[in-house]
Amino acid sequence: MDAPATSQVPTGPVLLFDGECGLCNRCVRLLLRLDREAKLRFAPLQSPAAQAYLRSKGLPTTDFDSLVFVSDWSRAADPSLRTDGVLAALRLCPGTGRALAGLLGIFPAGLRDWGYKFIARWRYRIWGEWHPRPLARPEWAGRFFG
Repeated sequence: MDAPATSQVPTGPVLLFDGECGLCNRCVRLLLRLDREAKLRFAPLQSPAAQAYLRSKGLPTTDFDSLVFVSDWSRAADPSLRTDGVLAALRLCPGTGRALAGLLGIFPAGLRDWGYKFIARWRYRIWGEWHPRPLARPEWAGRFFG
């Protein structure tokens, strides 16, 4: 995980990601930069809060090949998985984030998810395991929980 997790339970949108994956952590850092309005919160899939959410929705608790986007954490909203989750997170980010969402949204979900699964299969071999390092901006630490 990137930053110390806060104990406060967030409201609003949350992105659950593989906290041990190099690619996943790089994507989270990109979203931190794109989300200038600080709408998104983040938690590793391995964290107790994420594990409880996954169990409550009947989702796998040991397979971290899919990110999980929750539109409203306080209401335990139904999740968006894989590329639908990516698009939902990007749509919350002004400017470049929304443009990326529009570009990716052109492709059918089946094709997007095929590409997502292909990358997920190879991500550890290409980007490796994540080694925690300081965040670029200290205020970002408060956007993580677990």
